[in-house]
Amino acid sequence: MVSVGLEYLREEPRRFIREGERIGLLYNAASIDDRLVLSKDVVGEIAGEDLKALFGPQHGVSSDVQDNMVETAHSVDQRFGVPCYSLYGDTRKPTPEMLSGLDTLLVDLQDVGTRVYTYIWTLRLLMEACGEAGVKVLILDRPNPIGGNIVEGSTLEPEFSSFVGLEPMPMRHGMTVGELALWFLRCRGVKCSVEIVPIRGYDRDKLWPELGSEWVLTSPNLPTFDSALLYPGTVLLEGTNASEGRGTTRPFELVGGPWGDSGELAGAMEAKRLPGVRFRTHDFQPTFQKWGGVTVKGMQLHVTNPREFRPWLTGLVLLGELWRLFQMRGFGWNDPPYEYEDELLPIHMLLGSAHLRGLIEAGATNEELAGFGREGLELFIEERAECLIY
Repeated sequence: MVSVGLEYLREEPRRFIREGERIGLLYNAASIDDRLVLSKDVVGEIAGEDLKALFGPQHGVSSDVQDNMVETAHSVDQRFGVPCYSLYGDTRKPTPEMLSGLDTLLVDLQDVGTRVYTYIWTLRLLMEACGEAGVKVLILDRPNPIGGNIVEGSTLEPEFSSFVGLEPMPMRHGMTVGELALWFLRCRGVKCSVEIVPIRGYDRDKLWPELGSEWVLTSPNLPTFDSALLYPGTVLLEGTNASEGRGTTRPFELVGGPWGDSGELAGAMEAKRLPGVRFRTHDFQPTFQKWGGVTVKGMQLHVTNPREFRPWLTGLVLLGELWRLFQMRGFGWNDPPYEYEDELLPIHMLLGSAHLRGLIEAGATNEELAGFGREGLELFIEERAECLIY
């Protein structure tokens, strides 16, 4: 059975943290050990009064901020009485004042293997800040739940850099948080002292259900492994006026719009014969976010073979069919702002390219969409190979 970095730290704390070392911790509600105990409590028991500060990513340390792009305020932790700084609020990069008095900042976040998931960019900015402040970063590594061997998607073009992508990475990167930290150091010029507490017993080819670990929702709208596996594709709908299922019990599995036709959309997607996935008509009414309180004509995506399924390709094809079928009936691309960006189109930020949107609108084939940006992807794969731990 796989054992995450937090458990290794719990079992051999003085291997990684010195007596009297002043500690900070970046974590959230999915940062648990095999007993379902929060990272904060494990680290707090080890560090005692030397735990000086806590930090939270998007959605907060409790993962209680449900909707997207809603900031979290700073607070004080009730158990330990230390400041809890939000890194999704008035700043996304720790300030010198937040890091003052720390020797080491621990990072324990469960990523979901997708470029636009903001936790890895919180890590990127945190590493930069710690390097500037002379604070060491200790990463408690965790598995990539959607697999560590499959890499999918074109790499982000620099002009579309934002908080849903700060570096030229494909949508599905196939790395752990610890490996990404090495990539930031070795390939992207970040300067910081980093140590990684590794995962023990990890087979990077395995998907989450094969690891024997309990799924805890990593953020409010990724409640299941299925939603996490679909996320690299259906998250693209955040750049459109179609619902990606937020405000339902099946976010990123249910998609559609009130201007749509359920049978037409599901039938068109079935005809594309995409690997590892089926499409079933399903109308739904979100309780909040896009089309809250309105009946949406849509469908549910059912992953039938997780190993064969390619979410990025599926998402591109879905955008193409929505555009082809419904652009004259109401479907369209959302305008800014999106994730702290007021100028760029959200769909360009998510796709990482304006040209790719043009291909989608032009009715590109599955093969053309899958092959877009292959040169950049191959370069990333070469760099990535130098940073793999497992």
